[in-house]
Amino acid sequence: MKELNFLEKYQKNTKRNYIERVTSVDKAICATKAKNWGFDYWDGDRNYGYGGYHYDSRWRTIAEDIANHYNLKSSDRILDIGCGKAFLLYEFTQVIPGISVTGIDVSQYAIDNAKPEIKEYLQVGNCTHLPWEDNTFDFVYSINTFHNLSIDELERAVQEMERVGKKSKWCCVESYRNENEKANLLYWQLTCESFFRPNGWKWLFEKWGYHGDYGFIYFS
Repeated sequence: MKELNFLEKYQKNTKRNYIERVTSVDKAICATKAKNWGFDYWDGDRNYGYGGYHYDSRWRTIAEDIANHYNLKSSDRILDIGCGKAFLLYEFTQVIPGISVTGIDVSQYAIDNAKPEIKEYLQVGNCTHLPWEDNTFDFVYSINTFHNLSIDELERAVQEMERVGKKSKWCCVESYRNENEKANLLYWQLTCESFFRPNGWKWLFEKWGYHGDYGFIYFS
C-alpha cells in the first residue's frame, strides 16, 4: 500500500469558508437534507452539498495522472465505487480510448444526471454489496465515498473493493493531521460518518485485508 494524492491540484482550487458553514445556517438540517443524495446535495444550494456539480475540465489531468501511474490500457476494466455523475470515468474513456468503465453510486439522482456518454455503464447500488464476481476489474477506485459509511458498513465496503479488484486499487477519504484540520473537517462535512487520522485509516485498511493504495483529503 502507498499513499498517493492524485487530487492535490483539484484541492488547491477549492475555496471554503469553514466558519460560515456552521454560523449562517442550521448545519444539522443541511446535513439531513444532504444525506438524501438528491438534487439538493448535487445541484442545490451550496449549504446542502456541491452547490451545482457540473462537468468541466478539472478531471482530465487527474485521469491522465492515474492512468500513467497505474499503466492503464485499453484492454483494462475500471470500476468507480461512488461514481456520482461519473465525470472522472468519462475522462478515462477520453484518455484511454476503448477502455471499459463501470460505475456504481447510491444516488439515483446522480446516475440520472451523469455524463450522457457513459450513463449506460452506471448503476445504482450500495458499495457494501458489489454485484460483480471476484477479480473482475483491473483498476478499482473510490473517491470521497467510504468516509460516508458507518464503521460496520465501512469494513464491508473495503473488503468488497478488495474482492472485485484483481490488480490496482486506490481509495481516497477525508482525514486530518492536526486539531485545526479536524475542526475544519467537522465544520465543512455534511455526510461524513467515519473520520480518522491517516494512521487510523491505514490501520483499518490493513486490518480488513485491503492491499491497494490510498489518499486523503485534508481541510487545511
